[in-house]
Amino acid sequence: MKILYVAEIVGKAGIHALKKGLPELKRRWEPSFIIVCANGATGGNGLGRNHAAYLRKLGADVLTTGECCFYKKDLVENLGRLPYVLRPDNLNAAAPGYGSRIYKAGNAKIAVAVLLGQSGFNRMHGDSPAARLPPLLERLRQETPYIIINFHAGPTAEKRTLFAAANGRCSAVIGSHGRVQTADETVLSGGTAVITDAGRTGSASSVGGSEIEGRIREYLSGIPDWTREAYDAPELQGVLLDLKADGTAASILRIRQSVPAMPIPPSSGSPGAAAGGENGGGGEDASEDAP
Repeated sequence: MKILYVAEIVGKAGIHALKKGLPELKRRWEPSFIIVCANGATGGNGLGRNHAAYLRKLGADVLTTGECCFYKKDLVENLGRLPYVLRPDNLNAAAPGYGSRIYKAGNAKIAVAVLLGQSGFNRMHGDSPAARLPPLLERLRQETPYIIINFHAGPTAEKRTLFAAANGRCSAVIGSHGRVQTADETVLSGGTAVITDAGRTGSASSVGGSEIEGRIREYLSGIPDWTREAYDAPELQGVLLDLKADGTAASILRIRQSVPAMPIPPSSGSPGAAAGGENGGGGEDASEDAP
């Protein structure tokens, strides 16, 4: 079974890269299931309800999130009705939505779950992912041997530790949050495929998807400014997993797919417009002709 994981969508350039790049990848590899990390799809931080629907329309079977899962009110209000959107599983039990689910992948079932790291997230705090992992995997293995964990975390050490804990117990653990693709993809001794960070889908000529000069000014002034998206050199990044019948990984392949440049939105010079509005609904990108 081939599983395509699309690295974190960052803003309008990321949505454009998915729209232009995904059809070619589907023709080339014919994946049975497509996972898209959408944690930064709306304005670079969070996921709006309209963008969730549009990414689903473009071909995503499931959308994963991370520390930004509750940033957009219109999504939070609908999470319980959107089984294709996953927030981290190791949040408080009262959190809305789903942290893991079983999906159909051709004639088989596949489990997808999201875990959130514990370091560096000031606005979102989850339970220990290491403690949540064993009961989570035990429950999912009752349904299917195909289990994919999206571990949204910062420190490399935290990710590598969870990789070791998960080795031989699931099909793959894919790291996200850094928005910089690492070159350490491998299949561990127990048959679990891992990569520290799958990268980002959006502008490759940017700082994590944000406009370069704005981020330099932030470091010089100390005033945060995440509102200016970058559009140059759009690229779809991610990994392709090839899974055996027993659920172990045969291989993991890094992906970097360049796509044609996108027209820069006329409102891109306005910080508020670049961020997709106050609630991050992103209605313009959810239209039929969205980039």
